[in-house]
Amino acid sequence: MNIHKSTPHDAAKLHVTGAARYTDDIPTPANCLHLAFGLSDVAHGTITSVDLTAVRAADGVIDVLLAADLPAGNDVSPSNHDEPMLADGTVHFVGQPVFLVVATSHLAARKAAALGTVKISPLPAILSIDDAIKADTKFEPPIIFAKGDASDAIKNAEHTLSGSFEMGGQEHFYLEGQAALSVPNEGDMLVHSSTQHPTEIQHKVAEALGVSFNAVRVETRRMGGGFGGKESQGNSLACATAIIAAKHNRPAKMRYDRDDDMIITGKRHDFRMDYTVGYNGAGFIEGIEFTQYCRCGWAQDLSLPVADRAMLHSDNAYFLPNAKITSHRLKTNTVSATAFRGFGGPQGVLAIERVIDHIAHTMDVDASYIRTANAYANKSRGLKQTTPYHMEVTDSVTDQIMIELLEKSDYSKRRELVKWFNHENPRLKKGIAVTPVKFGISFTLTHLNQAGALVHVYSDGSIHLNHGGTEMGQGLFTKVAQVAATVLGTPLSSVKITATDTAKVPNTSATAASSGSDLNGMAVKAACEVIKQRLTDFAADHFKTTADQITFADGTVQIGKQVMPFAALAALAYQNRISLSSTGFYATPKIEWDRVAGKGRPFFYFAYGASVTEVVIDTLTGENRILRTDIIHDVGKSLNPAIDIGQIEGAYVQGAGWLTTEELVWDDKGSLKSHAPSTYKIPACSDRPDIFNVALWDKGENVEDTIYKSKAVGEPPFMLGISAFLALSDAVAATGDGSIYPDLDAPATAEQILRAVARQKGQAWD
Repeated sequence: MNIHKSTPHDAAKLHVTGAARYTDDIPTPANCLHLAFGLSDVAHGTITSVDLTAVRAADGVIDVLLAADLPAGNDVSPSNHDEPMLADGTVHFVGQPVFLVVATSHLAARKAAALGTVKISPLPAILSIDDAIKADTKFEPPIIFAKGDASDAIKNAEHTLSGSFEMGGQEHFYLEGQAALSVPNEGDMLVHSSTQHPTEIQHKVAEALGVSFNAVRVETRRMGGGFGGKESQGNSLACATAIIAAKHNRPAKMRYDRDDDMIITGKRHDFRMDYTVGYNGAGFIEGIEFTQYCRCGWAQDLSLPVADRAMLHSDNAYFLPNAKITSHRLKTNTVSATAFRGFGGPQGVLAIERVIDHIAHTMDVDASYIRTANAYANKSRGLKQTTPYHMEVTDSVTDQIMIELLEKSDYSKRRELVKWFNHENPRLKKGIAVTPVKFGISFTLTHLNQAGALVHVYSDGSIHLNHGGTEMGQGLFTKVAQVAATVLGTPLSSVKITATDTAKVPNTSATAASSGSDLNGMAVKAACEVIKQRLTDFAADHFKTTADQITFADGTVQIGKQVMPFAALAALAYQNRISLSSTGFYATPKIEWDRVAGKGRPFFYFAYGASVTEVVIDTLTGENRILRTDIIHDVGKSLNPAIDIGQIEGAYVQGAGWLTTEELVWDDKGSLKSHAPSTYKIPACSDRPDIFNVALWDKGENVEDTIYKSKAVGEPPFMLGISAFLALSDAVAATGDGSIYPDLDAPATAEQILRAVARQKGQAWD
């Protein structure tokens, strides 16, 4: 068995030695052209004139294109055809591409793009959530999910409280920036793209060229990180390079400079969350109302499903008998927000965790009591446990994981030590918090829950496979290779996966929604089982035995009493004209979802976990540190424990970064000021917890029929970073007398912490 083992990432050595080839590392073809966009410096306005004389005269410039010069479609939207690649008369955000420069080198194209003169007559710009609410600019009417009578339950509750807070967006900050290379062939186009969604690139390029899908082939070997930022944001580069490659019959390449990348591409959606909750003296939530305001930016992109998922995760791990969730999808003159790890789920989870924290503070009890009391698996109220969207939760292990984690992390003892430390230290204050996560696994757009694969067994016994998933460092290729080797009973070294290619596996979904291993693993398993069955049938006939006397293991095949190498059977089957190639297909079962009604089963299953985080803050500077983190996370029966633990560690740090250091700053003209590593602070090695204990839940096993009973791991642990944010809130509370709730907004930067500390002390903060 090759599964359930800690196998190294298939490209680990290539990564650490720098030999791994990314899109920008592909040897540039001779006579290649290089592209750059000229950008708008106005958030909203009408283009009155464009002077490109200096651009055309610049060294190395071959061509310059405006929207009117494009051969066919001028749209790079993944959803609503509302996002032109080049502005078509009106600009909608600072950084919107207006013209395209074609030059003989990357540097020449960038220098020339800065020479264009675009005159824009300004129009009123809606930049903030407040602006959008006031102007009532939305992409659709409010969406409401409701269960029971929340208003009546709140009115009749023993206790009530209300609050409002804001959470910022987040820059993906993948190590490899957006890049594409298009090469014209005989009547078709090969596009190398750093993308999580090769099929979408294929479709958008075909539309841009005015050709059918079969005239475009997209290949992606690997990405240097994606996190959702390469689900739709690569469309512009792919379309631009393909248009120029077709026009000039020369290869064309484009990559964003880091500053341009951060200015042009979408971020995580920022939200405002308003809440009112009713609860009893034991801390049980009896009714809750959320109003979610999601700043989407100027075009739809993926905002509607992102906002939907924020609603779907507004319960997180808690049973809410009466709930009403109202979502407003606000249109603003900012870059169109896009997919980001968790896809709206983290925003919804943070909201309910904030409510739980607020209840605990008001009741003057440890928040862990309120969390375990309200957890789905707690049967003390004797109610059927359904989500606010009416899906029954039957497999929750949240309470079990939290209880085990609280014990293993010595939470109670450390809570007392934190209190003692805070009593003895007037300047430094510690905080500690525990938070769980329940995360639904599946695309909420039902038809995306499908995958295909292509597997070949060669006559020497080696195996070659392709599937629709993309590798972005998460170890998907390794896990899928483990699946193939397990089915066919061969060593993992005999399996080779090559670049994701739309010419080999068509009509694929994005590698997103934590579904990469679930979908593609099952598709590969199906293909391998077809080949295995052919080999079994052939061997049974050839060696005059029965199928039940044939087993595949350890690179050999036992046929009755005879044992032969797998390679020998493959060669023999080939000589007898047995097909050793097969496609495989998988569609996730049991999914049924009506987003307008807010009812159904949008998820195949849930992944669970919990984290305890301890922090310290400096009350004079706002500086803070994560001292220790303990995590138990359920990945079912892990396909690869080492890779899964790495995913959990990385997800936690990225989630903590979203809520602590990563602050996006726009000025009052809509210009992003934090557009480089010097002004945007992602977590570094020194920001990880000094003590970092991560364990897979040893009782985990998926109740659903997933790939070898495993569970998804990409997105769920991101939300474990919320414990760091709430630990900071706990530390801030220790600076006062307990009468004032810290009321932190996210991210909890040093400035935010100082503001909150000042409020605790009744001091003014400018």
